[in-house]
Amino acid sequence: MAELAYADEDHGGGGATVVGREAAIQALNTIVQLHFEKTLEKKRAVDAQKKEMWRLFQLFFLFLALVLAAQVQAPPSRLQCHHCWVPIGILSFGHLIFYVSVAQTLRCINGFKYQRRCHKLTLALATDRLKQLKMRYSATAAGGDEGVSGGGGDEAPLLAGEFEIHYQEPPESYLGKFKLSWALHFGFLICTFGFMVSASVVLLCF
Repeated sequence: MAELAYADEDHGGGGATVVGREAAIQALNTIVQLHFEKTLEKKRAVDAQKKEMWRLFQLFFLFLALVLAAQVQAPPSRLQCHHCWVPIGILSFGHLIFYVSVAQTLRCINGFKYQRRCHKLTLALATDRLKQLKMRYSATAAGGDEGVSGGGGDEAPLLAGEFEIHYQEPPESYLGKFKLSWALHFGFLICTFGFMVSASVVLLCF
């Protein structure tokens, strides 16, 4: 993955690679900037998919309204009880198309949310590591000012592993919210289909 390019570069020199302060801070700043931009990018992607989801719902409800209106306005001589299979077939086909469209959009939304969560966790870790590194060198500089005559101001070099940031992933429990989202959408679709079939039977047979 492109997000892991910096990790590959760090590993390239082996675990014993010694890095200076400026190089370490610059590397961490690069990682922070990368994951901050990725987080914003995934958020924009989620927002775009949510707009697409809303458009699908609008079209779906418009379709349901047209089916109901057609049944209400149709003269009894043309649509009778034994014609129930016609609107039920149309509703079944419409619900199937809507389910496939929503499933694809929801899959994209959940995927982007998961990636955004990964980038946020990695960003938080990199920011915390950068803060610790700056505090460490600030403490070293302060100690050096107090003991200049003893040469206490020398900076201790860093090993590459000390500021290496790995791509973070949320725990398995985080995936539970995606399963709940799927269950809610599927339950909504079943309830809507049951209501529309019942309404069609009532309108045509009673």
